[in-house]
Amino acid sequence: MLLRFTKMHGLGNDFMVLDLVSQHAHILPKHAKQWGDRHTGIGFDQLLLVEAPNNPDVDFRYRIFNSDGSEVEQCGNGARCFARFVLDKRLTAKKQIRVETKSGIIELDIRNDGQISVDMGAPRLVPADIPFDAPEQAASYSLDVDGETVELAAVSMGNPHAVLRVYDINNAPVHVLGPKIENHPRFPARVNVGFLHVVDRQRAQLRVWERGAGETQACGTGACAAAVAAITQGWMDSPMLIDLPGGRLSIEWSGPGHPVMMTGPAVRVYEGQVRL
Repeated sequence: MLLRFTKMHGLGNDFMVLDLVSQHAHILPKHAKQWGDRHTGIGFDQLLLVEAPNNPDVDFRYRIFNSDGSEVEQCGNGARCFARFVLDKRLTAKKQIRVETKSGIIELDIRNDGQISVDMGAPRLVPADIPFDAPEQAASYSLDVDGETVELAAVSMGNPHAVLRVYDINNAPVHVLGPKIENHPRFPARVNVGFLHVVDRQRAQLRVWERGAGETQACGTGACAAAVAAITQGWMDSPMLIDLPGGRLSIEWSGPGHPVMMTGPAVRVYEGQVRL
């Protein structure tokens, strides 16, 4: 069986997108792992599945698999590519789309300038909701990593994030601390790890070690989590610009209880077919 797919990226965070509305197939974690291999497959950070909704109040259902085969709750760069994909494929004519994800409903707005804004929902800061093992909520936490104490913020944007402040983004210990914190026992569902360099009150640089994918060119939920952590700890103000290796995202957040708004590009790379 041949399946049509589209290769896309949001700031270099790359995706294989499958339309399972007009095509019918049962996709398994092993398929994501096989196709995600950059040497023997198509190669991507995440596989995005576009499905018909279960909820009559939304337009689509959105599922996400990492290249290691694990299914995750949310992906901000993927959400922007999802919006561009369903419009380009004429699966909808709407410019404002409601989408059902594993972690809840998000709203996507395709702007006239081609940028896509995503209402990522309100961040979750209570440790049990992240999930993170801590006795009570705090702006930052101390974490023991192989005998070294690391200070970090813990935020859920529908998926778990740890955010560490660094002062040299180029030499941040992304590949040393990233996998250790990702698999730390105090994060029972594993965690994405962001390394944030604050430039000024409105600008920052960010690198993200993504759960199940390693360091990526950009992470939309990671940028949202970093913005929440920076505002909560008084380092930065909304709105802000966050520069990732793949490009820039604009993030706005008005504080606890309010949604995080993320704006950035989504690009189609090529079309192809894969045998299931």
